[in-house]
Amino acid sequence: MAQPLHGRTIVVTRPRAQASQLAAWIGEQGGEALVFPLLEISAVAHPAPLQEAIDRLDSYALAIFISPNAVDHSLPAILARRPWPTALRPVAIGPGTVNALAAYGVGDVLLPPDRFDSEALLSLPGLQAAAVSQRRVLILRGNGGRELLADTLRERGAQVDAVACYERRAPADASTLQALWHDGRLDAIIISSSEGLRNLVRLLDEEALASLRRTPVFVPHQRIAECARTLGLQRVFQSAPTDAGIMAAVSAHDWLRA
Repeated sequence: MAQPLHGRTIVVTRPRAQASQLAAWIGEQGGEALVFPLLEISAVAHPAPLQEAIDRLDSYALAIFISPNAVDHSLPAILARRPWPTALRPVAIGPGTVNALAAYGVGDVLLPPDRFDSEALLSLPGLQAAAVSQRRVLILRGNGGRELLADTLRERGAQVDAVACYERRAPADASTLQALWHDGRLDAIIISSSEGLRNLVRLLDEEALASLRRTPVFVPHQRIAECARTLGLQRVFQSAPTDAGIMAAVSAHDWLRA
């Protein structure tokens, strides 16, 4: 059977815990997957806000998990102290987050039908003003990030607690990638967040940055594609917002194009 990625080195930049499926698929297609997270994930240094949210968990109508990392860094602490409240509706930003919740036995998750971002969440009937006004909403997320979701829900009358349950940091250096580019052995990069892409650009020297601009970059969201083009990347390919969509885009790529 033909292996379309034979001899290709493809960098997967998702956090390590979410990179395994793509990395395994690249290997199955004959390629070499290099997992190089552009966002290093760790537990928060000060967990008191999360513990306080757990203490008042029964007061919330919705709990929004912004990523699989939010699940993995909050659910163990919640379930160590109490069962998941039957009246608390979990909300996920994407199917990976739904799967992470299911691994802890939490189901009946509210999920956007196609696009997986804050805008898609905010379009759901269950997050409109009529549904959230005067109700408490818990957002479990990483440090920093966009405030669109919390701010919009507050404008709609919700009482929102946005709690950081994990921290994101840029890697210390990108010498591994720079060496691959120098040797002509880096064929493509999968970028899963604008923040991660900006981290990468800040780490690169001028020679590697020039190589990045010529390298095929696969992204699962229009916002990341726009960020990439703003940063001068010339070969940006947008896929559907799932692992399957990324796989399809990588498979369909014309690897022989100069």
